[in-house]
Amino acid sequence: MTAVETRPAGGLSQVPGSPGNRPFGARVKAFIALTKPRVIELLLMTTVPVMFLAAGGVPDLWLVLATCVGGYLSAGGAAAFNMYLDRDIDAMMDRTAQRPLVTGMVSPRECLVFASALTVGSTVLFWYLVNPLSAMLSLGAIFFYVVVYTMILKRRTSQNIVWGGIAGCMPVFIGWSSVTNSVSWASLVLFLVIFFWTPPHYWPLSMKVTDDYKRAGVPMLPAVAGNKVVARQIVVYSWVMVAVSLLLQPLGYTGWFYTAVAVACGAFWLREAHALQARAKAGITGAKLKEMRLFHWSITYVSLLFVAVAVDPFLR
Repeated sequence: MTAVETRPAGGLSQVPGSPGNRPFGARVKAFIALTKPRVIELLLMTTVPVMFLAAGGVPDLWLVLATCVGGYLSAGGAAAFNMYLDRDIDAMMDRTAQRPLVTGMVSPRECLVFASALTVGSTVLFWYLVNPLSAMLSLGAIFFYVVVYTMILKRRTSQNIVWGGIAGCMPVFIGWSSVTNSVSWASLVLFLVIFFWTPPHYWPLSMKVTDDYKRAGVPMLPAVAGNKVVARQIVVYSWVMVAVSLLLQPLGYTGWFYTAVAVACGAFWLREAHALQARAKAGITGAKLKEMRLFHWSITYVSLLFVAVAVDPFLR
């Protein structure tokens, strides 16, 4: 276990030497880390395929590029604001102890300026290179993640990730609106898929790092409820998610290919979710609980499902 000192998070004094001695390359990596690039990869995975579905084929590639860049800046700004606001609890958690504000590689002031610049840049880019609707949806996602989730819900309720996860659903609307300058039932269905996917995606990881959340006083569900309760909630959300994912064909937006992928991937997901519940009911804990199996599969699931969203228009 990594020891984390109880000094003020984000202070420059945590890095040996003066600010001028901080290596340039390490500083660049630190600012990139503020944007949570691995999370953004997943967000873009749900944005671009929806553009293909909305276009009924290949969308304008310059529009795809503008939407991806805008999406990266938007999500990166939200992530940086999140790290600024959570720097105190990040210092208490092993999983986040190496974040740039905790180590002092980036100061709180620098982080705040950086987050603000990314937010302004993404809004301007969306407004002028995509369309105003996408710009407003992007701003809405930032507001939800920073204010509703980070500032209001995260430290107050075990349902934080459920409602806070709405921010992670917005790229679906943004992808659709970037092509059509509107939203549709298809984008709403995929929005709901991500909404119901988020808790059973994140809770297994939270089960793995429950001690972190308890130490930081964050009431993530696994930190305040037993594994049996969490696993039962995971199964409920999983069934709803799979059911919602199958609505696109009856609504006339997809054909056989997407449906086949959704059924196959959904069946495997449900198998993993019920297996996790069975282990939790049996009182299994520690490594044998294998909660991370579902977490890793959840990333594969959403990737395969949205690849099918992109491919399906070419097979109809």
